[in-house]
Amino acid sequence: MIYFDTSYLVRLYYQDPGADQVRALAATDHVACAALGQTEMMAAFHRKLREGVIKPAAYAALAKQVEVHIKAGAFHWLVQDGEILSRVRQVYRNLPASVFLRGADATHLGTAAEAGFHIVYSNDAHLLAAARHFGIEGKNVI
Repeated sequence: MIYFDTSYLVRLYYQDPGADQVRALAATDHVACAALGQTEMMAAFHRKLREGVIKPAAYAALAKQVEVHIKAGAFHWLVQDGEILSRVRQVYRNLPASVFLRGADATHLGTAAEAGFHIVYSNDAHLLAAARHFGIEGKNVI
């Protein structure tokens, strides 16, 4: 099983730069993600709608396709619990001031680390740079 953050999940459905490489990687194993990724993915699609990048019909089709895949068990969604949140808080307590780490990215990293993943796949430079503070490696195949 491999861990994708939301930036990679979006590329499974939308032809952003690097989508072909992400899809090829996804085809090699089952994909896991923090349950939070569902919300973030829909927010990313809604942003594309809001900014006029996609039309309402395309947005509706994306939303339906995601729903079908979720119901079919296409992803392994990892629920955030107290252990994960505790780990995130501990990392923030010791995180150097120079490290930029958003809360959602920290939640992805904490979730992956607590679930025993050694690698998180993302193209988010901040998440990738912070991964080592959770004892995992961040990789970008794009």
